[in-house]
Amino acid sequence: MKVGYIGFDPTSDSLHIGSLVQLIILKHFQNYGHKPIVLIGGATGMIGDPSGKSKERNLLSQEIIDQNIKSLHVQFSKFLNFDDSDNSALILNNFDWNNELNIIEFFRDFGKALTVNYMMSKDSVKKRLGSDSSDGMSFTEFTYQLFQAYDFYYLNEKYDCSIQMGGSDQWGNITSGVELIRKKSGKKANAMTCPLITKVDGTKFGKSASGAVWLSKEKLTPYHFYQYLLNTSDSDVITLLRMLTFLPLDHIERIEQDMSTASYIPNTAQQILATEVTRFVHGSDGLQEATKATASLRPGTDTVLDADALKLVSDTIPSATLSRSDVIDKPIVDVVASSGLLESKGAAKRMIRNGGIRVNNMKITDESKTISQSDIVGDNMVLLAAGKKNKLLLMLQ
Repeated sequence: MKVGYIGFDPTSDSLHIGSLVQLIILKHFQNYGHKPIVLIGGATGMIGDPSGKSKERNLLSQEIIDQNIKSLHVQFSKFLNFDDSDNSALILNNFDWNNELNIIEFFRDFGKALTVNYMMSKDSVKKRLGSDSSDGMSFTEFTYQLFQAYDFYYLNEKYDCSIQMGGSDQWGNITSGVELIRKKSGKKANAMTCPLITKVDGTKFGKSASGAVWLSKEKLTPYHFYQYLLNTSDSDVITLLRMLTFLPLDHIERIEQDMSTASYIPNTAQQILATEVTRFVHGSDGLQEATKATASLRPGTDTVLDADALKLVSDTIPSATLSRSDVIDKPIVDVVASSGLLESKGAAKRMIRNGGIRVNNMKITDESKTISQSDIVGDNMVLLAAGKKNKLLLMLQ
């Protein structure tokens, strides 16, 4: 059994989808009988990792970092096994040992092991110092590499941890740890990195229109998480199936082959990706919530609309507000026109004749149809549609 670790800086109270590859690596590591360590950078998070950054991060207070660490503990427990087995996962905080360091002794004993020339040769340092857009690098940031190397040395000594893993942007920091272990104890340690998730155009994967794609349902609902994956391009979906799911590779190869056939149903691969990853991150309940809300916008669905599903999708479709007296027992053509979904009653009638008007996803065929109390979802919502894409959530006052 091997012991390996990946570090996560507590810069937020939630992990995001960019961290998912590292979590999956630790999960695979544990599934194959090895012991994973999750190292939370309570100390190094106060310094700020310069890797991949063009300017220094804003330093967080100890209080915020402590709050973030508590939240991350809960998240990690969802993905890894923390039972009493031999390869049970561990969560450690590097503040626990770094806080006890004597700064003079530390730089005397460990600072001398890595030369400035060696540290300057790392891409994370060279890119920062050589960039016109960079503000330079503070000494605080420069020491990050040494402190991360010391973490690896400490875990090697205390937990027999011989492998450090992480994203490809961490290669310089990780190999510094390998070098420190070699020089201080003469032991052999190992480094392994994985590619960062990027789209086919080279842009960073994991950003939505509203910001980071968080793994916490408090910061991003399972529905919105599912939708983000569902909107993956065909050019990216196979790569993400390989990196973010536990599907067998031969299964993914069959999906890729199917995508080039005439019988392939568009978006099938994306549905598989969204289903697998949402289930892993949010569990079966979260996946059910996401698919139920997704179905609520699908015309002709058999899923009965409920208030929770409509509230989840409310920010993705236009809405309008009318008084109850202007809606209840009023002809659908009047409501469609007064809500602004269509420009006139005549347009509404023509759309009904063409089979394009729906109330709560159900097709309306009778021009004299009125909105009844039974059409109200929850306390005050009605989902109207004119055609396949023109939808409106009507809110009653």
